[in-house]
Amino acid sequence: MHGAGNDYIYINTLLYDIPNPSKAAIKWSTPHTGIGSDGIVLIGEPKDKEIADYKMRIFNADGSEALMCGNASRCIGKYLYEKGLTKHSVIRLETLSGIKTLLLDIASDNTVKSVTVDMLEPKFQVTEQYIPTEHHRIVADDREFDGTFVSMGNPHFVCFVNDVKDLDIAKYGSIMENNPAFPQRCNIEFAEIKDDHSIRTRVWERGSGITMACGTGACATSVAATLTKNMDRSNKIVMDGGTLNIEWRAADNHIFMTGPAAFVFEGEIVYDIDNE
Repeated sequence: MHGAGNDYIYINTLLYDIPNPSKAAIKWSTPHTGIGSDGIVLIGEPKDKEIADYKMRIFNADGSEALMCGNASRCIGKYLYEKGLTKHSVIRLETLSGIKTLLLDIASDNTVKSVTVDMLEPKFQVTEQYIPTEHHRIVADDREFDGTFVSMGNPHFVCFVNDVKDLDIAKYGSIMENNPAFPQRCNIEFAEIKDDHSIRTRVWERGSGITMACGTGACATSVAATLTKNMDRSNKIVMDGGTLNIEWRAADNHIFMTGPAAFVFEGEIVYDIDNE
């Protein structure tokens, strides 16, 4: 499945056990010799059914486990409803960064048109010892970037530039991901505010490299734009794979992300635990 081009392999662990998801993510995410993806997503039982309906775990293409993925959570909402695992249009999803509420927009043909996710509140602190200012500066090779740190349950550093289309984000993103300022590495967003007030954003994702979109990254970009660029609390974030609509609500400080989710294909792959 993919959400705005952010593609993952989704496995229903209610049916199929994956003993070593980290190794599976590395093997299956590899192009040519695997399926090819940004990683794998496991759909399973929550720890407590009183507070969540389902649980998701995410493993990046390099095998590292991610705390949260907005695009993946939207895809899970579509999967659960269209596969008949739920009849509800509101789903509580357990993630490593808290319980996320999914609001499904159901079409007349009983398919999910889009999903809105309550992404909870943004945070602005990397560690107790390191608190970036709004205009923190990082040097990456031959260029300096002013950026804003925003945590959406996972870390993001948002840099506003004037040349996002031509910027070598693979070069600068890979350097910045591993900057000592970020003890657990970091997702890097490069964003440019356009004449129509949309925000064109490109993503270097921690553990996966360049991705077509990043839901938490879109949220972080919108928050950074509101804080530092005088933008509204509702913004259209245009990524390589599609557009996400982000609203940072003043009433409760929660961020709501709305966007598409799509099936690409379904199939079977042999999981050989002895030769992972």
